[in-house]
Amino acid sequence: MTDPETDAPAADDGPVVVLLDVLPNGRPDDDRPQYRKSPVAYGLGTDAFRLYELTLDEEADVSVSHRLALDGPAVGRYREVSFDDLTRNAAAEIEYAVEDIVEGDEKRFVDFYNEAGPITLRLHQLNLLPGIGKQLRNKVLDERKRGPFESFEEVSERVTGLHHPREVLVERIVEEIHEEDLKYRRFVGYEE
Repeated sequence: MTDPETDAPAADDGPVVVLLDVLPNGRPDDDRPQYRKSPVAYGLGTDAFRLYELTLDEEADVSVSHRLALDGPAVGRYREVSFDDLTRNAAAEIEYAVEDIVEGDEKRFVDFYNEAGPITLRLHQLNLLPGIGKQLRNKVLDERKRGPFESFEEVSERVTGLHHPREVLVERIVEEIHEEDLKYRRFVGYEE
């Protein structure tokens, strides 16, 4: 069930995905006759950035970048897939979908800058972000001692040298989606 005000899935419909690609005639590698194929879509979970293949209801009216509840009426069944299982179009849409998710839930991702902690004695979660070394990490830690960050704009204003905190997070999330063999993951598959 979707909320008619926002066209977003209702809270009771379970996990939500942002659609990356919609194949109304089913998967191209499916050798069954056309009348036996179901519409298929690929989506990116908004909570843990997991990738899904969805079998859609015949009547589902959806397109790329729509948000869809996995347990909603438009989805027949779904399964988790890896990056290599995606279509080229779905793979190309990942960065846009991640940007959309980060922008839509800014507080959650700004809180990463507020709450990130050490992984080991020598490695901090902030060091996982591209372009953040020891000096920039220490600036973030010093600034957050003065008070929590409220927005990405505030992060970039208070931490000299960190000009695009949203884009840095998006880049790391996309890297975690692409690379299955990363040693440390903070966003993809990470449940709080």
